[in-house]
Amino acid sequence: MSSTMLILIAVAGIFGLLFLVIRTKLHAFVSLMIVSLLVGIAAGMPLGEVITTVEEGMGGTLGFVAIVVGLGAMFGKMLEVSGGVERLAQSLLGRFGEDKSQWALGIAGFLVAIPVFFDVGFIILVPIVYGLAKKSGKSLLYYGIPLLAGLAVTHSYIPPTPGPIAVADLIGADLGWVIFFGVLAGIPSMIIAGPLFGRYIAKRIDVAVPDYMDFEEKEYEKDLPSFWMITSIILVPLVLILVNTASTIIFPEGSTVRSITTFVGNPIVALTIATLLTFRILGTKRGYSRQEVQDIATKALEPAGIIILVTGAGGVFKEMLIQSGVGDVLGEMMAGSPLPPILLAFLIAAIVRVAQGSATVSMVTAAGLISPVIDVAGLEGAALGLIVISIAAGATVLSHVNDSGFWLVNRFFGLDVKDTLKTWTVMETLIGLVGLTVALILGLFIT
Repeated sequence: MSSTMLILIAVAGIFGLLFLVIRTKLHAFVSLMIVSLLVGIAAGMPLGEVITTVEEGMGGTLGFVAIVVGLGAMFGKMLEVSGGVERLAQSLLGRFGEDKSQWALGIAGFLVAIPVFFDVGFIILVPIVYGLAKKSGKSLLYYGIPLLAGLAVTHSYIPPTPGPIAVADLIGADLGWVIFFGVLAGIPSMIIAGPLFGRYIAKRIDVAVPDYMDFEEKEYEKDLPSFWMITSIILVPLVLILVNTASTIIFPEGSTVRSITTFVGNPIVALTIATLLTFRILGTKRGYSRQEVQDIATKALEPAGIIILVTGAGGVFKEMLIQSGVGDVLGEMMAGSPLPPILLAFLIAAIVRVAQGSATVSMVTAAGLISPVIDVAGLEGAALGLIVISIAAGATVLSHVNDSGFWLVNRFFGLDVKDTLKTWTVMETLIGLVGLTVALILGLFIT
């Protein structure tokens, strides 16, 4: 089949995916599976090979992602149920003081979103924002935007959140580099889109706590755990993964130290250790029965299941592009583009994000499309970490009415659509643009 025909098949597949998700409202998992099958058939693959490719794409992706996302969900749920999220916010507010509460909320969001899903962290912490706004008489946005920025930055850039985990697996990036670059891109993103933008927009849009919101403080069955305990537990998997990456640079291959750090710092092992620590330190040691801990862990897997399936379907889409030959043609075409791969990855993710809304779908779709470029360009090591950040940045910008996060903020802050676009959408776009800028600057020295 000619290169032109294969490119047309790829373009038709992308438009087909957008049509199924946007117009027919078909679930992203089913949509990705249908498009993957049709791309394989249209490219002339034998029908038996199409099915084999589906199995290989799903199995190859979920062998890693399902374990990491599942463990991460249990890890985060224990922090949520134990009151660890609340403790982080309260302690930071106490240390920073009321005058610097914006920075405290931004940092709290940044830390909380490492183990806890974005929407869960926001719902738990928004009563603190309500309380500060009532007490000070300032716009709700003064406190709310920094919290949202902290949560959104980590949710987009720093594993073990599902998005970067999925993209890293699909393009073969080392998670240590992703975490390192995610922090480098995330800190300035949080500062600019959080406290700085929050202060600016609060002077222009005065928002009071919505009358329909009940913001009584949540009651916990047990005393809240200590700040340092929670912070240490959150940092355990990140440190282990980073040590693993550092050891590959410092120690020669085959050395005992490198073998140990490679094993312990593997994301699967690191998150298993962190999850077991939460079960013990935040669970049974604080009075929860083993059955209660088991029930909490089981409950955590419900939202994780959707993310795992969508990511697996993204793996199928990527594998179908490669096995059908479409990927090679796309790779050669994109590699010949005057745009650097980092910017190209950002633009692909941003286009899909604006069209259909879901950050996860945008990330896995962009990862599947950019994979052939990575092979052709010979990118590896740290460069792949920057590609992950650029995809995450593209999947963050321009959140609007087709994104569930848009309506979450709209409801909890009592905003109309116009003001939600001026606040939430601008904040998300700032996060994405700052992240892209950092990635491009770092790319000058790495790629």
